[in-house]
Amino acid sequence: MHLARRIWIQLAIFIVVSITAIGFIAFGYARLPVLLFGIGHYSVTLQLPEAGGLYERANVTYRGTQVGQVEQVRLTDSGVEAELSLRSDVKIPSTLTAEVHSTSAVGEQYVALLPNSAAGPFLKQGDVIRRDDTRVPPDINALLDATNRGLQAIPGDNLKTTIDESYTAFGGLSPEISRFLKGGSALAISARQNLNELTNVVDNAGPLLDTQTETADSVQAWAAHLATVTKQLQNHDADLRGILRTGAPAADQLRELFTRLQPTLPVLLANLATIAPVAITYRADLEQLLVMLPQGAGISQAIGVPNRFGTPGHTGQYLSFNLNLNLPPPCTTGFLPAQQQRVASFEDYPPLPAGDLYCRTPQDSPFNVRGARNIPCETRPGKRAPTVKLCESDQEYVPLNDGLSWKGDPNATLSGQSVPAPRDVPEQRPGTPTPPDAAPAPAAVPPPLAVVQYDPATGTYVGPDGHLYTQSDLAHSNQPQTWQSMLAPRATP
Repeated sequence: MHLARRIWIQLAIFIVVSITAIGFIAFGYARLPVLLFGIGHYSVTLQLPEAGGLYERANVTYRGTQVGQVEQVRLTDSGVEAELSLRSDVKIPSTLTAEVHSTSAVGEQYVALLPNSAAGPFLKQGDVIRRDDTRVPPDINALLDATNRGLQAIPGDNLKTTIDESYTAFGGLSPEISRFLKGGSALAISARQNLNELTNVVDNAGPLLDTQTETADSVQAWAAHLATVTKQLQNHDADLRGILRTGAPAADQLRELFTRLQPTLPVLLANLATIAPVAITYRADLEQLLVMLPQGAGISQAIGVPNRFGTPGHTGQYLSFNLNLNLPPPCTTGFLPAQQQRVASFEDYPPLPAGDLYCRTPQDSPFNVRGARNIPCETRPGKRAPTVKLCESDQEYVPLNDGLSWKGDPNATLSGQSVPAPRDVPEQRPGTPTPPDAAPAPAAVPPPLAVVQYDPATGTYVGPDGHLYTQSDLAHSNQPQTWQSMLAPRATP
């Protein structure tokens, strides 16, 4: 049979197309080289506790992508082994978890490879995925049986009531439920983005909960006190309502009061702010004063009890006065000398001399024990000084003398401390007024004073000039002397 050239060309084209299609089906779809020779694939053994519905030629996925299939499923003495054929061009870490899943409710199981780390080592020919790293789904038959038993345990009427009430509760709430689900999704996404912080909170929640457990008694006491407060509020509900009704008018009156005090209140507060540092400095003294004041008031009231109640035989106060003259003698150290002291009858008030006037004897001497030299320093506990400057300095108080000097200037000293400068005192007789614009006349310098010992039997003494003198009123007489006669001034001849 002779065929035309055109037919031969058509047959050649058909044969080429057929061979190409068969090759594509064999190599691309059926993957005959892989099935027959395993080209481009390697085998891995998967150990399972049970088959879980897995079958031959089931798919194997890695990160949701198909990377192989199940070549064989066989029984072993300890469970089931599945032979996996995986693609060589996909690097799969060996530290992974293999799980058997279903693509639908009717079956179609597949193996999902879930890596625990993206780093190596990677799977290779002959590796074994151990049974501890595999998971199989629960038996669907057991699940259906349990579901059937659960539904049978529910009475039909109650189940119908539950469905009807659920429809009544959720019917028409699809927009709200949708927003709820969207909000839950957004919350889950935010939680995923802040996974490290949430993990930290969960890890550290234990110590926080432990503190709550350890302070359970305090929490219970706080709850009990809160219950007491709420009970009191409930019992005094009328009073609380009255406060709420009258609170606004009272606030308005208070505002008006502050408005009226606005011109003077800032000045008062500014003055108080100025006084506050002084009060803080003398806080200990103020506290002692507040402590001693009630006691002093109580003593004063106790002294006045006889006069208050008129107790028979007890008129006046329970006081005992003991006249002690010159015991101890007055302190003259640190003051103006006797020649510079003013007469007590003068009525003018000249300026004070330069320097500080106070008793400058030792702090433990009996002279003027409550004088300025024994004032406690406020900022230096344990230190006493007559001036603030000396209190704040590191210097210690140095007395001029012991106060027992019986001759010479009582202020003569080698300590180097300054003493009040002398001043001119005008000579003026008592009762003579001083012209306001008249310059004071220089006073005559009085004779120097001296202290000497005398004989009490004869009244004789040796003066500063070395001569012997006699003063008769210094000698003892046979007449008795009383304290009245000692206080009376000596008669002028």
